[in-house]
Amino acid sequence: CNLQPKDAAKMPESAWKLLFYTLSWSYGIYLLFFTDYPFFYDPPSVFYDWKKGMDVPTDIAIAYLLQCSFYGHSIYATAYMDTWRKDSVVMLLHHVVTLTLIAFSYAFRCQEQGLQGELARLPGGRRLCWGKLCWVSRLSRDPHGPLNPPCFLCPGRFWFRLYWFPLKVLYATCYSSLQSVPNIPFYFFFNALLLVLTLMNIYWFLYIVLFVAKVLMGQMQEVNDVREYDVEDSKK
Repeated sequence: CNLQPKDAAKMPESAWKLLFYTLSWSYGIYLLFFTDYPFFYDPPSVFYDWKKGMDVPTDIAIAYLLQCSFYGHSIYATAYMDTWRKDSVVMLLHHVVTLTLIAFSYAFRCQEQGLQGELARLPGGRRLCWGKLCWVSRLSRDPHGPLNPPCFLCPGRFWFRLYWFPLKVLYATCYSSLQSVPNIPFYFFFNALLLVLTLMNIYWFLYIVLFVAKVLMGQMQEVNDVREYDVEDSKK
């Protein structure tokens, strides 16, 4: 693709994540909208018939296996394979928290809510990876052109991670769960981890807002990831 060396080093990471997010999100959309599961339109329904040791549907178990394997790998990849960035420590914490939520939500049969939470967050990652591929391949040279990530990344990430995630997931786990199952186990543990994820979503959204502001104000001659260190800082 005639990429610069620094861009060629970033291409595999973004391409792999874009592929996984696209396939995983597509499968999740199938489960949400093309099956008989009601938990998207009625999130509290997750807890209506909840009981310990209930069976996990095979199609949801497959989605859980994919997510669990991906985030397990991502802990290693972030630490040893990917470019080290200003938010890499937060990213490692994110993967650990997410993997913990996936494992415990499966063990305590809150799998529908866990699946919905992942689907609320995947589109933001998919758009981010697509935007980075545009940058490194120079498909988006014009800072104000239609292919530039600020034109679609900021609203989409806000909608899915800061609107849909609290509306569909936090509401059901913080409020509806106690209405249906007053003694549901690990209530504070689960919701504390979900709130930590929400704070991380806000943290990364602020990075995007900073990026968009710099592009629109003409402070960036070339579109770069504001999370990455400068060359001199990287050498240090």
